[in-house]
Amino acid sequence: MQASVDTLPPKPATPVQTISLDVRGMKCAGCVSAVERHLKSNPGVVCAHVNLVTEVAVVDYQVGKVDPAALAEQLTSKGFPSQPRFSQAEEKSDSENNLNSTQRREQENRKQVQRLVVASILVFLSTIGHISHWLGIPMLPLLSNIWLHWGLATLALFGPGRQILVDGWRSWWHGAPNMNTLVGLGTLTAYLTSCVALFFPQLGWDCFFDEPVMMLGFILLGRTLEQRARCRAKASLELLLALQPQVAHLIGKSNPMVPEHTGIKIPVEQVRVGEWLRVLPGEKVPVDGEVVVGHSTVDESMLTGEPTPVLKQPGDRVWAGTLNQSGVIAMQATRTVSETTLAQIVKLVEEAQAHKAPVQRLADTVAGYFAYGVIAISALTFLFWYDFGTKIWPDVSISMTGVTGEAMEVPHYPLLLSLKLAISVLVIACPCALGLATPTAILVGTSLGAERGLLIKGGDILERVQQLDTIVFDKTGTLTTGEPIITDCLPISELELFETQKDETKSVVEDLPASPDSKLLQLAAAVESGTSHPLAVAICHAASQQGLPMLMAQDFYTEPGLGISALVENRLVLLGNEAWLRKQGVAISEKANAKAQTLAAEGKTVVYLVADGLLVGMIAAGDIPRSDAKETVQRLQELGFRVMVLSGDQPIAAAATAGKLSIAPQDVIAGVLPQGKAEAISQLQAQGRRVAMVGDGINDGPALAQADVGISLHAGTDIALETAGIILMRDCLLDVVKSIELSRSTFSKIRQNLFWAFGYNTLGIPAAAGALLPSFGIVLNPSAAGALMALSSVSVVTNSLLLRRTFKV
Repeated sequence: MQASVDTLPPKPATPVQTISLDVRGMKCAGCVSAVERHLKSNPGVVCAHVNLVTEVAVVDYQVGKVDPAALAEQLTSKGFPSQPRFSQAEEKSDSENNLNSTQRREQENRKQVQRLVVASILVFLSTIGHISHWLGIPMLPLLSNIWLHWGLATLALFGPGRQILVDGWRSWWHGAPNMNTLVGLGTLTAYLTSCVALFFPQLGWDCFFDEPVMMLGFILLGRTLEQRARCRAKASLELLLALQPQVAHLIGKSNPMVPEHTGIKIPVEQVRVGEWLRVLPGEKVPVDGEVVVGHSTVDESMLTGEPTPVLKQPGDRVWAGTLNQSGVIAMQATRTVSETTLAQIVKLVEEAQAHKAPVQRLADTVAGYFAYGVIAISALTFLFWYDFGTKIWPDVSISMTGVTGEAMEVPHYPLLLSLKLAISVLVIACPCALGLATPTAILVGTSLGAERGLLIKGGDILERVQQLDTIVFDKTGTLTTGEPIITDCLPISELELFETQKDETKSVVEDLPASPDSKLLQLAAAVESGTSHPLAVAICHAASQQGLPMLMAQDFYTEPGLGISALVENRLVLLGNEAWLRKQGVAISEKANAKAQTLAAEGKTVVYLVADGLLVGMIAAGDIPRSDAKETVQRLQELGFRVMVLSGDQPIAAAATAGKLSIAPQDVIAGVLPQGKAEAISQLQAQGRRVAMVGDGINDGPALAQADVGISLHAGTDIALETAGIILMRDCLLDVVKSIELSRSTFSKIRQNLFWAFGYNTLGIPAAAGALLPSFGIVLNPSAAGALMALSSVSVVTNSLLLRRTFKV
């Protein structure tokens, strides 16, 4: 895909590999920024992408210059425990003392709930003790005792709040303060100030031990809700991982279907290419392979999204994770477990979720300095209100009951008010919302797409989709079925060339059929036997259906998109389009050319056959549009896209096919050689168009890479799949529309999340700093600020999860 030069990392001279790291300890966007900064500081690291939600870092590095284990150790030393990301099999083979990522996450969730329970009890006791001040209702003397509240605050800080304090201090020490640093500073300041007031009562200060208890309670509640929302967001990816079978039944090749021989049960990781496996009804196919014995129906909905089971018989391909339903089959493994289509999908989705949308860059830049900025704003808030604010607006003292919860003496009002406002600024600031805005939406969107057979390779692709205005389709195999049928065989001569060789080449005469059109088809099949182009397959298939014996051919030479030549029974035979044959010095009569134009106007592809320099005939093939092609084009046009066709076919034939799909003639680019497709896309981009290319063949690879967004059908070649930004797993052209709609919906969520995250901090920090106090008498106390901060993170994750309800396929 095309991108601006300044956004691309320099291409290293040495080979580049990709490693994924599990990174723990990240709490907010500031942590993400710090991890990326540490990774990129290593010589040999090309680029690094970190996902806060999945806690995964994807690093591209130069082979031989970077040790992945050393990267993990470096991050661990900086306060972010890390390790290279293993496959499920490698995780299971680890020692029992080392938990895998799923077990570790479950353990952390249990601890989080335990901390929340303890914090909730402390909040309840603290609230009961202070309710007499808030409502004027007398309560038990013990619950109103100030020393009890000191104990509650102490337990809250060094019990459920201990992890926050430790992590905040560690992050500060390593030069990367995060959200825990801000919360820790706020709660410790409130606690220590209250301790000074308690131990030195002669100062006359107010004790507010309820604030650290309330703050920690709200924050832990928010984090627990946020963690659950994250788990829901990651559920789709975990379901993909769970689709991989764990065992396979290895059988011999002699009697694969003997009922008594159920096979040897082995871990699926030990299956090798070429081995035979038995799959019983109700079992999942262990690896990608080919059916060799037996018949059955297989549910492939996990791969394609299609609920209808597919009949499988010998010679058909089956994929890992699909469910065998009705019969026993024996299959031959064609890929190991790490190379299956399912494994590639999981890898692609994981990498996609680590790639950010460019719109996230502003949030990342802000997050890198966020904690320092908030600390500075907090300090300025304290200084302003202590030295100036209470003097400029002395009448705001009437709000002190709302700020402290109880009356206080005027001489100490400036200090306590300034301190509480400064603490509120520390607590209300939320870099976590900034960090979650993009990854949660991408996580939900890409996982949702994977469930429906739409693979989107990252946030950068999502953003480019928003800018598209032109969709270019390859014609053959994309808009059409890609299975042309021979419709016309038109001899121009009676093939006297071969008839004159009866005595010298008896085998040729014996092999040549009687009718001229059959002779023409047989010669064409002999030449086309040296290539696998769809037209070649159609010609060979037509010859086979007529029972024509295959002539001996050798010395094949192909010019992609133009034609092919070969020696057939020691005669040079050429098959190709008009332009190529004229270039070879072949004369084409006006009558032949006129007939070819007539066939092309019907949407047929016409090729000429030449034997020893003599034009002997022409063959026409028709390739019908896909059943859903017209609806796809219409829906894209309704969405405001300019839909175009790019084809190497003759202009008249390409225009005829386009006309059937309601595509205007001026939107047809025909007669383009394979190497010219990328240039055609480039020319559209030079006109200011934002282009998506939809294709599936080897010759579409450069065009897919050149386009702003490449979209490939999964049935396409590996080159097309590698260069495309969006892969459609189902053989359904309407998925082009659905992938664009999903991309738009996901990117809309990203924008909403970023708007909320920036808006919350932009409005919340000034409110916490006392901006509303002089005019409205409104001030946020620290516990309310903590509740709002927790709410902001939860709202961002919840908004991303709503994508599942708003996007319907």
